[in-house]
Amino acid sequence: MKAVHYEKPFEVSVREVPLPKVEHPDDAIIKVTTAGMVDDGDKTGLTYKLARYQGRTAAEAGLIFAPNSEVLGHENMGIVSEVGSGVTLLKKGDRVVMPFNVADGRCQNCEEGNTAFCTGVNPGFAGGAYGYVAMGPYAGGQAQYVRVPFADFNALTLPPGNAHEASFALLADIFPTGWHGLTLSKFCPGESVAVFGAGPVGLMAAYSAYLRGASRIFVVDKIPERLAAAKKIPGAQPIDFSTGNAVDMIIKANGKQMVDRAIDAVGYQAVGSGKGEGEVPNVVLEQCIKVTRPTGGIGVPGLYVPSDPGAPDEKSAQGMMMISFGKLFEKGLTLGTGQCNVKKYNRYLRDMIISGQADPSFVVSHEIGIDEAPQAYHKFDQRIDGYTKVLYAILPNTIRSRIQWADCK
Repeated sequence: MKAVHYEKPFEVSVREVPLPKVEHPDDAIIKVTTAGMVDDGDKTGLTYKLARYQGRTAAEAGLIFAPNSEVLGHENMGIVSEVGSGVTLLKKGDRVVMPFNVADGRCQNCEEGNTAFCTGVNPGFAGGAYGYVAMGPYAGGQAQYVRVPFADFNALTLPPGNAHEASFALLADIFPTGWHGLTLSKFCPGESVAVFGAGPVGLMAAYSAYLRGASRIFVVDKIPERLAAAKKIPGAQPIDFSTGNAVDMIIKANGKQMVDRAIDAVGYQAVGSGKGEGEVPNVVLEQCIKVTRPTGGIGVPGLYVPSDPGAPDEKSAQGMMMISFGKLFEKGLTLGTGQCNVKKYNRYLRDMIISGQADPSFVVSHEIGIDEAPQAYHKFDQRIDGYTKVLYAILPNTIRSRIQWADCK
């Protein structure tokens, strides 16, 4: 089968690799119809860097964006083509989407709904995922087929056919992750929200704020296409941090009041606002602390890592950074962090899509074939031709109507 294969920093290829096989009675093999070109860069918001593609993780050559395997990608959906003898809830021909989390459904964390921190699928580590460095031997889904372990637990069934293909594909990660960021902040309907980063996750956090009844929504970025996309979200006000201090602009626009909740959808590759200023890993956390009212909350779905080979300083390289913890304490702020427990949300978000209450597909900028991956990754990394959120149509004619990125310009 064809699969997108990591070669080295800034280089991927499309290779023929062996078809996945059922390795355990609980496995299923999925024929991929749509997969997302998604990386930690989706969660870096302001910089939109692809951490693994750029060599900012421990990824090694041969990754199909999974360690010890050879395929990339963790936003996967498709059709069940084979099931193991222990699979009882799925059958051949079912249309499914998989959370990027791989979980067994049996450990304490899974029983409590924290499937992103499953202790049974990746020995010595809390959490497993498709195509993630250090998160288990699970090949990614930027390929024609993918193996799904613990399939009854991990696969969410979808209506047959190809309706809502692009929106359903986003149930694997970014739509639940945006929703999760809001939940981490302890958001309540009627509150004001500032979202830092208008990458796909940041846009989904802002969109979730709209769906959940936010009174005011501010979305901070500097890239024109992203700020234009934020305008498509009802009630959202774009804030261009290249034109001034984002905190001051938000407070002024909010009637000289701090916001109730702030979302860091940027992570460790954030950049400063000064002309030519490079990475400042703590800048967004600092801004969240400053812009949030006393006793408010901060949600951090943006990625932070325990080690970063390309960090701008020694402490950041070890996953450590300076923040105003005294101010955070003085203001009595809550701080929620961590990967999204996709299964906690995906069933309900699926039903919102089916009923017409939600359509997250407006964030998708491009649909491509798998053979276009090497060029697309380059454009994705360099933000060429508006490349931001990209879907692979692995099977032709699977993606249907949605808002085109050109409509946002």
